[in-house]
Amino acid sequence: MTEFVLAGGCFWCLDSAYMQFRGVSDVVVGYMGGHVANPSYEEVCEKTTGHAEVAKVIFDESVISADVILDIFFTLHDPTTLNRQGMDIGPQYRSAMFYADDAQRVAFEAARERAAKIWDDPIVTEITPATEFWVGEEYHQDFFAKNPNQGYCNAVIVPKVTKVRAKFSDFLKH
Repeated sequence: MTEFVLAGGCFWCLDSAYMQFRGVSDVVVGYMGGHVANPSYEEVCEKTTGHAEVAKVIFDESVISADVILDIFFTLHDPTTLNRQGMDIGPQYRSAMFYADDAQRVAFEAARERAAKIWDDPIVTEITPATEFWVGEEYHQDFFAKNPNQGYCNAVIVPKVTKVRAKFSDFLKH
């Protein structure tokens, strides 16, 4: 199994979108890239810990390729906006990819280059070494699946999930 740690706005969006695809066995949401040990959601939202909301996407490359996982990432969120996704504003919502080794760094850089060809504005996605991954609170895990009628889910998550489902329909779970 391969693990990518990706940040692209609210981690609920990444979680709900990736769980739609064959080969993705799990998505664990949490925090990475900051300077405070074991931060809470409230601390991260205060914008003082340096952490991004991230999703650890765990997938089987014999079922879905790393390139497809990364192309989903660059379709799912807007990688051209610094420290924001829509109305979610702050460094915790930045676009970032945290690599575990040189092979991941190279794959991430190639994906960012592919994405630059389809977005009109410059890509601002950070590619940085992975640091400690702090698992998010239980109520954030599988949030959309547990709260499908919540307002944010319907207004923000559903359109993003719909977009990637349409573009990557060949990889959807049946």
